[in-house]
Amino acid sequence: MLNVVGLILAAGQSSRMGHPKALLPSPHTGLPFVRQLILSLQDGGLGRIGVVGRQTDDGLRRAIAGAGPHVDFVENPSPELGQLSSLLAGLEYAEAHGAAGALVVPVDMPLIKSGTVRAAVAAFVDGGQPMLRVTHRGEHGHPVIFGARMFPALRDADPSLGARAVIRQDPSRVHNLEVDDPGVLRDIDLPEEYRRLFEDDPD
Repeated sequence: MLNVVGLILAAGQSSRMGHPKALLPSPHTGLPFVRQLILSLQDGGLGRIGVVGRQTDDGLRRAIAGAGPHVDFVENPSPELGQLSSLLAGLEYAEAHGAAGALVVPVDMPLIKSGTVRAAVAAFVDGGQPMLRVTHRGEHGHPVIFGARMFPALRDADPSLGARAVIRQDPSRVHNLEVDDPGVLRDIDLPEEYRRLFEDDPD
C-alpha cells in the first residue's frame, strides 16, 4: 500500500470570515473545522496528517493537540505568499515521512466525507496518473492528491497561479474521480456561508 500523507492547509488569515475558520464549530458534531477534517482523513484511512498553519497560531496548535500520535502542526514560515506556500511546507513534511503522495484539502471544507477520502486514496493507488482530483456532478473539488513525482513541478509553480497551473498543464496526468459527496465543493469563506451550514442538510 502506498504511503499517502494528508495535508490540511490552515495558514490563511480568514479575513472575510472575521474569525479563524479552522476553529469554527462544524454542524452536527460541533468539532472545530480542523478536527472534523482530521477525523474524516483518519477514518478515510490516512495514518499521518500534517496541519499547515502560521508559526504564531497557538489556537490552531491547541485545537489539534490530542488528535492522534501522527497528527502534526507544520509551520508555514511565509504564509503571506499565499496558499502555494502552505502546500510547499506540507510537501516537505510529507517527504520527510516517506510519502508516495500527498492528499491536500483546505481547512474550510469540513463536510468532506471519510468515504470520499477512502475512495480517493484507493483510486490514486490503483490508477496510473500522478494526480487525482475529486469531482461532484462534473465540478472540480477537494481533496486533490499529488504523487511524489509531481512535487518538483509544484515547487517550480508560479505562486500567483498556484497548484492549479500544475494540474491544468497536462490533463492526461489527472484522474478525475466522480464522487457522490457535495461536501467536496463546499468551501466556507463568508459568515453567511457558515450560517447556511446549519440551515442546509449537507446530505
